[in-house]
Amino acid sequence: MSGAGSATGGTAGGGAGGGATHPLRAYGAVTAAYWAFMLSDGALRMLVLLQFNALGFSPVQLAWLFLLYEAAGIATNLAAGWLAARFGLAATLYGGLALQIAALAALTQLDPTWTVAVSVGFVMAVQGLSGVAKDLAKMSSKSAVKLLAPAEAGGLFRWVAALTGSKNAIKGLGFFLGAALLALAGFTAALWIMAAGLAAILIAVALFLPSGLPGRMKPDEAWGGWRATDPRVNRLALARLFLFGARDVWFVVGIPVYFQSVLSDGTEPGRRAAFFAIGGFLALWIILYGAVQAAAPRLLGARRRDEAQIAAQAARWAGRLVPIPFLLAAAAWAAGAPLHWLPGSWLTAGLIGGLLLFGFVFAVNSSAHSYLILAFGSAERITRDVGFYYMANAAGRLIGTLLSGLSYQIGGLPLCLATSGLMALASFAVMRRLPGA
Repeated sequence: MSGAGSATGGTAGGGAGGGATHPLRAYGAVTAAYWAFMLSDGALRMLVLLQFNALGFSPVQLAWLFLLYEAAGIATNLAAGWLAARFGLAATLYGGLALQIAALAALTQLDPTWTVAVSVGFVMAVQGLSGVAKDLAKMSSKSAVKLLAPAEAGGLFRWVAALTGSKNAIKGLGFFLGAALLALAGFTAALWIMAAGLAAILIAVALFLPSGLPGRMKPDEAWGGWRATDPRVNRLALARLFLFGARDVWFVVGIPVYFQSVLSDGTEPGRRAAFFAIGGFLALWIILYGAVQAAAPRLLGARRRDEAQIAAQAARWAGRLVPIPFLLAAAAWAAGAPLHWLPGSWLTAGLIGGLLLFGFVFAVNSSAHSYLILAFGSAERITRDVGFYYMANAAGRLIGTLLSGLSYQIGGLPLCLATSGLMALASFAVMRRLPGA
């Protein structure tokens, strides 16, 4: 784990302020900022999805709302690694929080009298700004872990798993928060509440984040070298693209729209109840996903295995994901569409149970990836290696989002899930070629 412990031992130099940073204090401040951001990110996604689905937007139109969000992540991750290396990780972290506040405030200006085309274009642009914010915050937080984690066996994996797992639990709460705020306060009020809360967090983090957070490169280094020089990083990035495409192809549009179609009875109380049910399920999925991510170092035996052995474990877990969406797709196809939402129905229980099982195996895969990218990446260019990797992550989410709307509109839930299986199969094929796997 090259460079994993270079910033440990009580200090980490090279930050914006040139002072020393205690690793635990810096890690705590970065984690708090990331938690706050992901809470707002999950809530905003649920607000937009449920609000515009209730307004009658088609699955493809709903997918378009999120496309620029994901596309912005591709460009942002390429630039963010260089920006963090140039200006320091604290600067990009603050920038991500500030841009998210701006995006929330901008979305309050949405006018219900606008045409569908104008509304879609406006929301796409605001979501694009939010996408830039998210990837600035993510890259900053993940890169800081590489530079601050302890050097003992399994230390890097434990720290990154704790950050990533807790982040996803918080984002899961954000899904429920967004649905609850929409039902109780309405769209515009919910956005202002979230913007005010995030502004308070930004001020607190700016006051308490220790000076000297590392991540700045030499002033004479120029833009360039965005693509990783290590083939392991490049292959892992490609596997990440397919992995997150496999999730988002059903998660972004397919499942929420399907559940809303079968849960809502068309009345206002029924619509609100559907908001809570959908937000609750997606929140539960993300929270459990985060819990499994945090436990992944123990599941994979990180303390007693080296990088190559964990890479081999990651390839095996990639293979375990493949049959799950195919089996769910076959069950949904055999039952017909829409499936009947009946309490105690074996089909409903099977669908929910299968999606939760997908989340468990997906979480182990995701956590292993998050460790391997930091283990493979060089400490000297970690922000750019992480930026390149998360660029691939954003590309996978972009493809998955587009395919989610298209596949649901063409073939309903069965086609969504079958497409997820194909992407999971592609991720497994790439992971098998990872050195050591």
